[in-house]
Amino acid sequence: MLSGIDPILTGTLLAHLDAMGHSDAVVVADAHFPAARLGARVVDTPGLSAPQVLAAVRSVLPLDDAPALNLMRSADGATLAVQHELIAAARAGDDDVTFVERHAFYDLADEAFLIIRTGESRSYGNALLRKGLVAPGSAT
Repeated sequence: MLSGIDPILTGTLLAHLDAMGHSDAVVVADAHFPAARLGARVVDTPGLSAPQVLAAVRSVLPLDDAPALNLMRSADGATLAVQHELIAAARAGDDDVTFVERHAFYDLADEAFLIIRTGESRSYGNALLRKGLVAPGSAT
């Protein structure tokens, strides 16, 4: 363990996040997401919710310029409870968030640097976050 680092962030996960460049994307995916098919790099976090994992990732990763967060649009277009939780976990403002149709989200995820598959069982519990610049001495 490291002091000041969320214990959800394992060494492997931290190494992947550190290797990401500016504007690279990380997907925090629910348990239903086709991570193995889409991701070249997949880290599993079973037993954890997508908002928990996203909050941990955001503790070390700044947001890119808006829109920095893509969420998968629900079938009826409604914003679901899990999506409100993801927005809060990402500490994202209204301008930071874009809702994307499911298959378009898969296309974006296919290009992501990393997919983190969670144990989230709620549908549409998927978020794609773009890494912003890490300035010396900056906080996320």
